[in-house]
Amino acid sequence: MKNQALVVGSSGIIGSAMTQLLANEGWSVAGLARRPNEEANVTAVSADLLDPEKLKAALKDMHPTHVFLTTWARQATEAENIRVNAEMVRNVLEAVRPSGSVKHVALSTGLKHYLGPFEAYGKGALPQTPFREEQGRLDVPNFYYAQEDELFAASERDGFTWSVHRPHTITGVAVGNAMNMATTLAVYASVCRVTGRPFRFPGSEVQWNSLTDMTDAAQLARHMLWASTTPDAANEAFNVVNGDVFRWKWMWARIAEWFEIEPAEFDGTLAPLEQQMADDAEVWQSMAKQFGLAEADIHKLISPWHTDADLGRPIEVVTDMSKSRKFGFLDYQPSDEAFFDVFDRLRAGKLIP
Repeated sequence: MKNQALVVGSSGIIGSAMTQLLANEGWSVAGLARRPNEEANVTAVSADLLDPEKLKAALKDMHPTHVFLTTWARQATEAENIRVNAEMVRNVLEAVRPSGSVKHVALSTGLKHYLGPFEAYGKGALPQTPFREEQGRLDVPNFYYAQEDELFAASERDGFTWSVHRPHTITGVAVGNAMNMATTLAVYASVCRVTGRPFRFPGSEVQWNSLTDMTDAAQLARHMLWASTTPDAANEAFNVVNGDVFRWKWMWARIAEWFEIEPAEFDGTLAPLEQQMADDAEVWQSMAKQFGLAEADIHKLISPWHTDADLGRPIEVVTDMSKSRKFGFLDYQPSDEAFFDVFDRLRAGKLIP
C-alpha cells in the first residue's frame, strides 16, 4: 500500500517543509491546519485540533499510515501549555484511531526538553552539554513531556511505532509562525539597513562567545521521514541539528554581510529585540509601501520574544547527534547557508526588501 501521510500543523515552518518533502518523495499527503496552505500534490484539511468532533469529521475518510505532529499552541502559563498541547496530540490520535491504518507517529518537540519550559528556561540545575537523549526529564512541568506521554499511551494502546524529534532553533519560512528566528533577524537587518540603525546583537555574552548549533526545517523533515521509515529507529527519541557548530560572533557577521551592512560592536550587554523593535510596526508599514512588500504587518513576520529567549541564554547550548549517526542518519546542513536560503526565499517572495 502506498504510504499516506497526515502532516499536522502543515502551515508552519516544520509542517510546510514536511509536506514538501513527502510530496516530492511521491507520498500521498494530507496537510492539516486551521488555515492550511494550498500546495501542489497535498490535500488541504482544515480543522481545529481543540474541537475533537469536528476534527474526527475532517479526518473520517483519511487512512494515514504515518502521522507527523509538527504543531503546538503557546499559552499564558506552562500549566495551560500542558493542558492544551497534550489535548491536541490526544485529539489527533483519537481521530485517526478508527481507520486502524497508522503504522508510525512522529512528534517534533525541541530542546526545552533539556532546558525547561519558558517559565524556567535555562535556569536552575540543567543537564551537562552537549545534550544527549539519554539524559532524563527535568523535575519541572513541561508540555513536551505531556505530549510525549500522550504519544506513548496511544502507541501502547493502538500498536503503532513512534519517534520523538528534538530540534534546536529552527530556520525556515512560514509567515505567522510563533517561533521564527531567521525571519525575525531578516526583518531586523532590513530595518537597520534602511533606517541606518546599528545592527546590534541582542543576546548575552555567553551566546556571543560560546559554541551553539541550529536546525534547518528541511533537515528536520528529512530526519522525521528517515526515522518514520527505518525499523531500527522505531520507538526512539532523537536530537536533530544541522551537524555543524558556530559562535554567534561569527554568524552575526555572516548575516550582516548578506544584508550588506556592518555589524555593530558587541559591548557585552543585552539589547533585546523585543525592545529594539517595539516601535517598528509603522517603520515596516512605510518600508512595505516603499519597496512593494507582500506583508505590511510586521507582527506576522517577527517573533522577537522567542529570538531573545534563545540569544539571551546564560549557558552554552550544543546538541549531540551521535545516536542518529549510529542509526544511519548522515545528512548535513551548514547553518549559515540555511540562514541565507531563508533570506533568499523571503526576498524572492517580496517579504523583505
